[in-house]
Amino acid sequence: MDNPTSTLAATSAQPTGQPTPQTTRSTHRWWALAVLALAQFLVVLDASIVNIALPTVGAALGLSTAALAWVVTAYVLPFGGLLLLGGRLADRFGHRRVFLIGVAGFAAASLAAGLSVDGTMLLAARAVQGAFAALLAPGSLALLTQLFPDTAARGKALGLWGAVAGMGSAAGVLLGGVLTAGFGWSSVFFVNVPVGILVLVAIPLLITRDRRGTAERMDAAGAATATLGLAAAVAALSEGGTLGWTSPIVLGLGVAALALLAAFVLIERRAAHPLLPFAFFRNRDALAGNIVMLLVGGSTVALFFALSVYLQEVLHLDALSAGLSQLPLALALVGIAGVVPAVVSRLGLRPTLTGALVVLGAGVVWFALAGGTGFVAGFVLPTIVIGLGLGATFVTATQLAVRGVAESDSGLASGLVNTAQQIGGALGLAVLGGIASAQTAALLAAGSGATAATAGCFLLLFLGVALLALIGAAVTALVRSR
Repeated sequence: MDNPTSTLAATSAQPTGQPTPQTTRSTHRWWALAVLALAQFLVVLDASIVNIALPTVGAALGLSTAALAWVVTAYVLPFGGLLLLGGRLADRFGHRRVFLIGVAGFAAASLAAGLSVDGTMLLAARAVQGAFAALLAPGSLALLTQLFPDTAARGKALGLWGAVAGMGSAAGVLLGGVLTAGFGWSSVFFVNVPVGILVLVAIPLLITRDRRGTAERMDAAGAATATLGLAAAVAALSEGGTLGWTSPIVLGLGVAALALLAAFVLIERRAAHPLLPFAFFRNRDALAGNIVMLLVGGSTVALFFALSVYLQEVLHLDALSAGLSQLPLALALVGIAGVVPAVVSRLGLRPTLTGALVVLGAGVVWFALAGGTGFVAGFVLPTIVIGLGLGATFVTATQLAVRGVAESDSGLASGLVNTAQQIGGALGLAVLGGIASAQTAALLAAGSGATAATAGCFLLLFLGVALLALIGAAVTALVRSR
């Protein structure tokens, strides 16, 4: 057990011989890590847990199919758009403080979502959930990097954190089916409330001192353009598949996103205290880690969305069975967490990440091509391989993205990792989903039956997911550390 009075030092990027700023203290840092990982699990979970519950939500609140899509989008938009700002706020005002504010707001919004009596109330609650999640997520990872400054312990900590966070996507399908079938659609939101209360009570007891940054002026113009630009980009990507890529709304959002992000770049180059200092990307490890997380986010969201639909529309499983079928994948994802740090110590971080991405791609290809070989050989075994690759990838990509980052930028680094994952998820689902839909239409026009067309659609989508994983492996190998 850790020494209750141990002060956690800054990362290796802290200049030697200079006074160390007030650092985070923890009485029991491994218990604190478990609580932080649980909070991050909820944030990732909420992006996917509602997928299986959507038909029930629509029937209960009288929402159309288009409105149901916004139950997901209303959460993702503020979450993805505000993450950079959330990371910088944590660096400025204290990581523990901003994290706890995020948890409290997230739990309260979850309660409101579960109590919703109409679609307007639900969508508003989901938007508030996403906004507070953008404070919670970067704060949790920043606290982790400060609690574990030494390389070996940090590797183990990131192993647990990454596995639990990565499991959120898989568990969304599992828990969404179980909770909806057993307790109704409101339970997928109510489950966040007791967990949020637990985190609010435990973290102040486990982390007894917070670190604050210098009292510098916030980059308001940069924050506004980044937030609005990222939100417009996520909205355009999310709605492109629904409204069509030539829709005036989608085109307008795309143009607005490009203009706002271009303005953000110009502002950051001139700002005295920029929201995102571009010198940050001189750290090639952080650059490579964020690119990989962008690709992994795209492949993960597309994969689990496709699995949800495939299990119910092609294999004709009900919501509960579809959720339970994801248990082997989720167990494999969690189980690999204890092994990855030892593999990294033996092989190195980049070779381990490259191998994990190759395993992920191989598992998805196996799943895509194994139709007709039976449930065990064609579903259970390839999803276990996918879980192993996905778990190891989340752990090592996160570790690479925060390696060598100064303690004063830990919130920024954490916000960037989460931003890359969210933007990648929206991009991957939009692009791969659009290609798969076009393939379905082409097969139907060519005279294929509905079942064959659907199978062809999923084959193409799963192969696209595998391609993203293999591109990530190439990026890991080619973008070398300075």
